[in-house]
Amino acid sequence: MNSKAGGLETKRVLRTCFTPDECFNGSLNLGFSQAVINTMCCTSDLCNSQDVPDWSISSPNGKKCFQCDEKDCTKTLTCNGNEDYCISAAVKAGVTTTKVKGCASKTICSHSATEQLSAVIGGEISCCQGDLCNRASSTTAHLLLFVAPLISLVFFS
Repeated sequence: MNSKAGGLETKRVLRTCFTPDECFNGSLNLGFSQAVINTMCCTSDLCNSQDVPDWSISSPNGKKCFQCDEKDCTKTLTCNGNEDYCISAAVKAGVTTTKVKGCASKTICSHSATEQLSAVIGGEISCCQGDLCNRASSTTAHLLLFVAPLISLVFFS
């Protein structure tokens, strides 16, 4: 998994066993933070020695979603590559709940992925299709810069 938050890029490689529904590629872009999950899955013993391809930022695809910037969730974000859904989530950290919005790929919005992610962030996740379908609203909490690395904990723990 590759993630980028606040200009800092990280790459996390994990070699382990997954169920077939945990083996997918996808991306999440919240504007201030991005995560790309690249997996290579195989079915024979000790077959996971190869590295996954490096992360490359895809070109804009024309889709637009709302994103949150501090307390303002009315800013728009241009989605990239396979990010064909808009996403909204409520992330709980202690007693604070922060709203995050952005672009996501279909695989991030799949039922099994959102169930896993919801369990870790302690909040609700919803996805929709169509430009700016993740309606804008304001929030009183500050954005959490750990959302993208948190996703790596969900999928690679």
